[in-house]
Amino acid sequence: MKSTLSAFLFGKNANSHLPERVHNAIEKQQYESEKLIGWVQLLLVTIFATLYIISPNKPMSDGIQPVPWALGLYYLFTLKRLALAYRNKLSTWFLTLSVVADIGLLMVLIWSFHIQYMQPASFYLKAPTVLYVFIFIALRSLRFDPRYILIAGGTAAAGWVILTGYVIWSEGGKSMITRDYVTYLTSNSILIGAEVDKIIAIVLVTAVLAIAVMRAKRSFIRAVTDEIAARDLSRFVSPEIANRITHAEQQIRPGDGDAVNATVMFTDIEGFSSISEKLSPKELATMLNEYFTETSALISRFGGVITQFEGDAMLITFNAVTPDTDHALNAVRTALAIQDLSERRIYSHGSPLKTRCGINSGEIVIGAIGSESRLTFTVHGDNVNIASRLESLNKEFGTYILATEDTVHACGNHDDIPKWEERGDVTVRGREKSTKIFSLPPLKSAPRVLEQKPDSPITSRD
Repeated sequence: MKSTLSAFLFGKNANSHLPERVHNAIEKQQYESEKLIGWVQLLLVTIFATLYIISPNKPMSDGIQPVPWALGLYYLFTLKRLALAYRNKLSTWFLTLSVVADIGLLMVLIWSFHIQYMQPASFYLKAPTVLYVFIFIALRSLRFDPRYILIAGGTAAAGWVILTGYVIWSEGGKSMITRDYVTYLTSNSILIGAEVDKIIAIVLVTAVLAIAVMRAKRSFIRAVTDEIAARDLSRFVSPEIANRITHAEQQIRPGDGDAVNATVMFTDIEGFSSISEKLSPKELATMLNEYFTETSALISRFGGVITQFEGDAMLITFNAVTPDTDHALNAVRTALAIQDLSERRIYSHGSPLKTRCGINSGEIVIGAIGSESRLTFTVHGDNVNIASRLESLNKEFGTYILATEDTVHACGNHDDIPKWEERGDVTVRGREKSTKIFSLPPLKSAPRVLEQKPDSPITSRD
């Protein structure tokens, strides 16, 4: 029952065991909020000082005026608070003191009105300056911590009770109290009900804001957690796929996908089993991290997207996520750049890593497959299977780049692409229809990298 009521009032509770990085992200936001609060407080004390200067005032009998001193001290206090906010050194006790000081200053200013305007103490109960109480309470909602809202509201309610009590005491008790609303408005009489209404308004506004901020805080924590999870997700899949998942208008379901004309490339390290046999798991992981870091950079430079890692193999797509009219050409350039890297790079295990590539262009399907509880974003279709088979056929032909006739025609003739060598028609495993394939020799130097178009709109997703 208690948890149900809490959820009804404050919203769904966030995970109480937040990861340290989530906690740090929330704290960072809180620090930024305190900077904004500090500037608003500085503006308010400046307004108060200006109003005091332009208002008529009369010194007390002993010549001491407490308001200028209070404003001066509070101005210094506000500057100190702002400096601490920028240094991220605002402690809980100092924040609490700041809230109490805000309300205390306001109450002192209101109390001083009867002295400034030479009126009975009941005069200040009608001062519109009391509305600033709600500004100070609302100011605390900039920080997602309802404690300070409650402190501000509680201090304000207590302060107004004290001010009302002071009026009754200083003006001779019941002689100033009236029940006539017109008399209350047109004289310095006291209407107890009106002051009770103000206190009730302060308490209710405080309660509503505290509930709203608690609900917002829980939503904020969930949002920060989801944002960090989405950022982490982009490290396990391509940023483009992560963006597709997190910005989908509707929940992605199994089978959701698009048909698009694209180029698919499969890569695999030659002799990987023999290499891994000689290395410890840690050494193998180090080598693969080096390899994937450098090849991923090449793939991204040519506009490709790594859709899937599988052991030492990669499934790469062009024009499946970001638009690319030269997707076949850029896929071939990527394969040539990887071959160049294979020739000149010695990895941590002491040898280069030769990479076989199979490339095919045509219509593929991009989307989610799996079950309702577990999905993966990938590409599938006959043209994907052909590219996979071509990568394996490199071993049979003694080559490192094999491509279909569709890719060769789409690629066209370019100075930075060597002459294609026809390898004949082959029937790849799993298909009845033969496929004409071509191979490329490695380049003596890496192909020229095309300048990337900034922020191209995403028309299809991988």
